[in-house]
Amino acid sequence: MYSQMIASSLPIVGPELIMAGGAMLLLMIGVFAGERSAQTVTGLSVALIIIAGLWLVFVTPYGEAFGGSFVLDPFAGFMKVLVLVGSAAAVIMSVGFAESERFNRFEFPVLIVLSTTGMMVMVSAGDLITLYLGLELQSLAIYVLAAINRDSARSTEAGLKYFVLGALSSGMLLYGASMVYGFTGQIEFGAIASAITSEGRSLGLVVGLVFVLAGLAFKISAVPFHMWTPDVYEGAPTPITAFLAGAPKVAAMALITRFTVRGFEPLAVDWQQIIVFISIASMAFGAFAAIGQRNFKRLMAYSSIGHMGFALVGLAAASVEGVRGVLIYMTIYLAMTLGTFAVILAMRRKDGVVEEIEDLAGLSKTNPVMALFLTILMLSLAGLPPLAGFFAKYFVFMAAVEAELYALAVIGVLASVVGLYYYLRIVKLMWFDEPSTEFVPMAMELRLVLWAAALFIFPVYLFIGGPIFTAAEAAARTFF
Repeated sequence: MYSQMIASSLPIVGPELIMAGGAMLLLMIGVFAGERSAQTVTGLSVALIIIAGLWLVFVTPYGEAFGGSFVLDPFAGFMKVLVLVGSAAAVIMSVGFAESERFNRFEFPVLIVLSTTGMMVMVSAGDLITLYLGLELQSLAIYVLAAINRDSARSTEAGLKYFVLGALSSGMLLYGASMVYGFTGQIEFGAIASAITSEGRSLGLVVGLVFVLAGLAFKISAVPFHMWTPDVYEGAPTPITAFLAGAPKVAAMALITRFTVRGFEPLAVDWQQIIVFISIASMAFGAFAAIGQRNFKRLMAYSSIGHMGFALVGLAAASVEGVRGVLIYMTIYLAMTLGTFAVILAMRRKDGVVEEIEDLAGLSKTNPVMALFLTILMLSLAGLPPLAGFFAKYFVFMAAVEAELYALAVIGVLASVVGLYYYLRIVKLMWFDEPSTEFVPMAMELRLVLWAAALFIFPVYLFIGGPIFTAAEAAARTFF
């Protein structure tokens, strides 16, 4: 019986096995070949992620593995594709930075592959144990990545802060999970929902739910668990920040969605209140705190806090339309974030890297193509039509309105108006201020990511938005 369960489970976890086995192989190549293998390992890691993605899309069957602990359904498949795209883009964008900043270490792509494996497990988590295993596999690799530049005090500080606060959030999540198990006697999400339906609501169970949500909210840097975000974004090497801002947020949002909608559907009234609170707090704080920022990476940190708040608006609706909105939002958010960080990585002068927003002054005169694409990304982040960012916000706000969460939708719109200020400020600097010095030519890999992201935002999304909407709809119906 046990061997049959293993045999039937292996095809479902094929992409994760490819990633884990490939990471071990890449590690051995790096260890035996030394630092000169960094470029080879980087290229092979991108190939590995692509192979895992193709295997996921074309070979892997839907189903449950290991007795329901691991679930592959349309929702998991959709989010895993986003995770793999975000991770591959982060590795690709690191190539030029690694060479110019003496950052050529084979450990970097290996750690990203291992972290991505953890994210894929998170997305498919069917019970509390798999949830924790995936979360920690993802987090432990990122702790090391944040502090990987040992010669930089800022990088070391960023890694230490993320580790200490991450350990705290992990403890909160474990405490909450133990309470959920104690009051239901179950660890599998579907069984937890059934136990709640039959036994009813209890105060201890709600407390456990709050603690688990607090631990998960840390991973998406939602207020009030956002305190690590600005310092880690600014202190970590920029390719690590680009990785942090994309794929891990997608995986954590997928995990929160599955945990609440699948495991605690009978307590929707309770967790909706929590989600509404952190959504409003994140949108408001992200909008106002970003106004005074001068460092581009810190600005993106506060921007990401706000955008996670917008995505949570869809989850708060607790409906098919809401989950669909979350899926579309995370797809567009990933493209906007990767494109913006491609520009940040390209902010390099002959005397070194720069990160201040003022350094973009006059970019339209020195590099009009980069200025045009960054303008598209900034206006999309602000949510202006007809760019993809407008549709992302439209779907989550409409889900909130249909769920009669009118105040939440109104606050979201007002936060978008406030956020428009600092995005337009960057556009104004690029197009109306005089340039000081010119950036060195943009690396080919950064140009590739920037072009792909900006063109996806406009106009490609206008043509493929329909198929993305259909796929998101099918994925959202997994839970309803």
